[in-house]
Amino acid sequence: MAAEHRKPVEPDAAPLVEHHAAHHAAPPEADAAGGGGDGGDQPDPNRWKALVICLLGGGIVLLDVSIVNVALQSISTGLPGATPEAVQWILSGYALSFGLLLVPGGRLGDATGRRRMFVVGVGLFTLASALCGFAPNGIVLVLARLVQGLAGGLLTPQVTALIQQLFRGKERGTAFGLFGATVGIATAIGPLVGGLLITAFGTENGWRFVFFVNLPVGLVTILLAFRYLPGASRAERGRKHDFDPVGIVLLGAAVVALLLPFVQSQEWKGNTKWWLVVVAVVLAVLFVLWERRYGRTKEPVIDLGLFRRRSFSLGVGLATLYFAGFTPLFFVLTLALQSGLHYSALLAGLSSVSFAVGSGIASTIGGRIVHRFGRQLIVIGTILVLIGLGAVVWVVANHYRSDLGWWLVVPLLVAGIGSGLTISPNQTLTLSEVPVEQGGSAGGLIQVGARVGSAIGIAAVGSVFYSVLANSKGDYTQGLPLGLGVSLGFVGAALLAGIVDVVVGKVRGTEATV
Repeated sequence: MAAEHRKPVEPDAAPLVEHHAAHHAAPPEADAAGGGGDGGDQPDPNRWKALVICLLGGGIVLLDVSIVNVALQSISTGLPGATPEAVQWILSGYALSFGLLLVPGGRLGDATGRRRMFVVGVGLFTLASALCGFAPNGIVLVLARLVQGLAGGLLTPQVTALIQQLFRGKERGTAFGLFGATVGIATAIGPLVGGLLITAFGTENGWRFVFFVNLPVGLVTILLAFRYLPGASRAERGRKHDFDPVGIVLLGAAVVALLLPFVQSQEWKGNTKWWLVVVAVVLAVLFVLWERRYGRTKEPVIDLGLFRRRSFSLGVGLATLYFAGFTPLFFVLTLALQSGLHYSALLAGLSSVSFAVGSGIASTIGGRIVHRFGRQLIVIGTILVLIGLGAVVWVVANHYRSDLGWWLVVPLLVAGIGSGLTISPNQTLTLSEVPVEQGGSAGGLIQVGARVGSAIGIAAVGSVFYSVLANSKGDYTQGLPLGLGVSLGFVGAALLAGIVDVVVGKVRGTEATV
C-alpha cells in the first residue's frame, strides 16, 4: 500500500485517554530538560548511542531466556542438589518472576524516570547473574534465578519506553527494527552461546559461565547508561504520581496464577493446577473493576483506554499468539537434537544460527519499511514463519538422522526471516498511537502477552511432544512433528489476527501505521 494513500497518525500527537488526561500531560519544558523525542523539535543527539545501550541491557535479559536450555544437563551433573524439580524451577522461576514485574516495572519507569529504573534493573540482573554463577547448590540457583527474572521484568519495559521517547516517525520504526533483531537473535543464539561456553569450560562447571558472561556486559551497560540515556526533567522529578498498589498486587497475582500451571505443566501432575486459570480470570476481573474505579480520580497502573485503540489491543493479542508458536520451536528442537540424536550442547546451539541470521537481517529491514506497508508486512512475515515451520516438520518426519542439523538450515532461515518481519513491525505498530508518557506500562503489557504466550505455547507443545514420545517409546519422528504442529496452529492464529486487522482497517479506512 503506497504511503501517499494513507493519513498516518503521528504517534506523539495521538489523543490521550480522556478520563485522566491531565495526569499525563507533559509540560513543554520536559523536552528540553529531559532529553528528547517526546515532542521537542530537536531530537536527542545521543539517541542512537542510547539505543545501543538499551539493546545491550535488553539483549542479556532475552539471552538468558534461551541460553540456559542447553546448560540444564551440565547443571544436573555438576551442581549438588540440582534435582529434576530444581532444574525445572531454574526455567519456570525465571519466566514467572519476569512476567510478574513487567507492567509494574514499566509504570515505575514512567513515573520515576526510565534511566533510573533501567540502571537499577541492569544492576540487579548483573548481581543476580553473579549469584547464579557462584551458586553452591540447586536451591540457591533457583532463588538467584527468581531475582534475575524480577530484574529482567523491571528492565525490559524501560527499553521499549526509551525507544518510544527518543525516536519519532520512520526513525522509531528503524529503532524498533533493531530491537526486534535483538529479540530474534538473542532468543535463537542463546543455545549456541551456551554450547560454546560449556564446551570451553567443561561439562561440570561450564554452566557457571553461562551466567558469568552477563557480568562484563552488565557493568559496561551501567556505566554507559549514565552517560547517554536521558534523565528525568526537573518538572518530571517534581511531579507527584499515584502508584496504585492495589492494582499492582491484583495484576501481579493474576499473571502468576495464569503462568504457574503452564510453566509447571510437566512437573505438577494432575488437573488441580488448572483451577489457577480460573483464579487468574477472577483476579483479572477484579483488577479491571478496580482500575476503572481508581482511574476516575488517580493514575491507574494501566490505562484501560489503551485497549480501545485497535492497533494496541490487536497488537498485544497478535504478540501473545505469535510467541506461543515461536518460542516452543527451540525448546523441543534442542531436546530432540540433544536427547534423541545425542548432539553436544555446541552442535545443538549451532542448529539455530540460520534462524538468528534471518531474523536479525529481516528485523532491521522490517523496521525501515513498516511505515510503508503497515500490518500487511506482519501478514507476510507470519506466512513465511508458517512455511518455515511446516518445512521443519516435514524434514524431521522424513529425515531424522545424524545430519538433521544441516537439513534444518534453510527451513529455519525462512522461519527466521518471517519472524523478523513479524516481531519488530508488530511492536512498532502496537505502540504507534500510545502517548509517550505511557510507553513503559504499554510496552510492559506487550511483553506480558509475549511471556504468557510463550508459557502457554511451551506447555501445549511440550504436552503433545512428551505424550507422543511416551506412547511411541521415544520415537522423535512422531513426537517432534506433532508437537511443532501445535506451534503451527498458534502462528496460524496470529496470521488470522493480522489479516483481520488489515481487512477491518481497509473497510474503515483506519489502517495501522507509523
